[in-house]
Amino acid sequence: MSRSGRQLATRVGLRLGPDPSRVLARLFVPGQELALDTESRVTGVLRRILALSEETVVATLEVVLERYGGRHRDLRAVLRTNYEKVAHRVPEGVEVSSRRSLLIGACFTNEYSVEAAALFNPSVVAHPDQSGLTPGAVRFVLSLRAVGEGHISSVEFRSGVVGPGHELRVDEPGPLLEAGEHQEATHNRALFSAKLTEAGADAESSSFLMRRLPASFDEAALQEALLALASQRVTRHGAARTDALARRIAACNYEVDFLPGSRLSERVLWPHGPSESQGIEDARFVRFHDDSGDESYMATYTAFDGTQVQPQLIETSDFRHFKMSQLAGPAAKNKGMALFPRKIGGHFVAMSRYDRESSAIATSEDGRIWSSPTTLHSPRQPWELIQLGNAGSPIETPSGWLVLTHGVGPMREYALSAILLDLEDPRRVISALPRPLMIAQEDERDGYVPNVLYSCGAMAYGTELLLPYGVSDSSVRFAFVDTALLLDLLAA
Repeated sequence: MSRSGRQLATRVGLRLGPDPSRVLARLFVPGQELALDTESRVTGVLRRILALSEETVVATLEVVLERYGGRHRDLRAVLRTNYEKVAHRVPEGVEVSSRRSLLIGACFTNEYSVEAAALFNPSVVAHPDQSGLTPGAVRFVLSLRAVGEGHISSVEFRSGVVGPGHELRVDEPGPLLEAGEHQEATHNRALFSAKLTEAGADAESSSFLMRRLPASFDEAALQEALLALASQRVTRHGAARTDALARRIAACNYEVDFLPGSRLSERVLWPHGPSESQGIEDARFVRFHDDSGDESYMATYTAFDGTQVQPQLIETSDFRHFKMSQLAGPAAKNKGMALFPRKIGGHFVAMSRYDRESSAIATSEDGRIWSSPTTLHSPRQPWELIQLGNAGSPIETPSGWLVLTHGVGPMREYALSAILLDLEDPRRVISALPRPLMIAQEDERDGYVPNVLYSCGAMAYGTELLLPYGVSDSSVRFAFVDTALLLDLLAA
């Protein structure tokens, strides 16, 4: 409580927890359940299925469809798709009936509970549809980090309404999850070249490849350029590795489409590219205003491949079609990038935590390749002695760019705080809050990772901020932050 009698942060009772019944049907290859396994057991499984009588196939498939059909929007389509992924292992000349192919698909499919372990680290933005609301109410989109078996993270969504006042409702999620249809992306030559350089590709081979590609190119153009490179492997000894790196980079950039009839809360951004094979973590969504006045939504997220982490980019205008892209440059390192909601001085601007400990700022001409960062705020207060970073995209106020932060102190306790940056020159720190904004209450200290409060982004709402936050890496709660009071404390 401040000396004015006003509450800086007011928690509300709503809490979102993980629901293990929310499952995806995904490809399952027996023998490759563990990262250390290298051999699948596809051949043996197929041999046993092909040996079944047609009568047994029909009866077994009927049980599968009865038990699992209601848990997925179109299970037959999933089974057909997964059958096609292993059909090349069916012996040549063997005829497979439609029912047997579905049973094969079922034996190479499993259910994955995306929230089995935790649901946390939210960000919130205004929904693209604000129709039909009462005065003072705002519809929002909430992004969430879901963690399931094997600690694999994905991104989920919820919708809800805040207002009037402190009224807050999160809509019940739909029951049928889907990961969407993945498509090849159109590639950016400058970004592609930068990623090849960062990956240590042979400079001569990389230059040869880039000269054969236009500024924007598709998969077919890349394959043609790689064929030209392959023809010169005798004299270009780095060609083979450059080829492999280029194919990996291409696979890391892709697009995802969801069916128009699916609900927002049923869409899951599931790891697809090699760089994110072990998780899509901590998406920081922001509603971005471009120079023409158009709006879209962007988010930086942490891609984890089991060994390395790197920030990547999500773009969408409707939360139905998503473009996933890599980022490059000195500032695009480690975790915790967060985009500003508009350009400043003609440049894209982002918060960065490139050194893993401090908050920095960087600019980009194209929003893909990020310049050398300038450190803004380093650990010095007791609650941030270990490290600090942002807690979402900066929020524009008349007083400056308000950046919610997190700090890690003794006993690895995470606290939320704030800094204020100059509107015209965000490299200048006006002030930093001299104390935490929020720390975990007693009923928030226990969870998957104890003593953690963490947010990936708040939303300006009237004279307040709607602040969703993760509770000990397990669940999600909400608070309203008095913006004017917070700015007064930053100005003191």
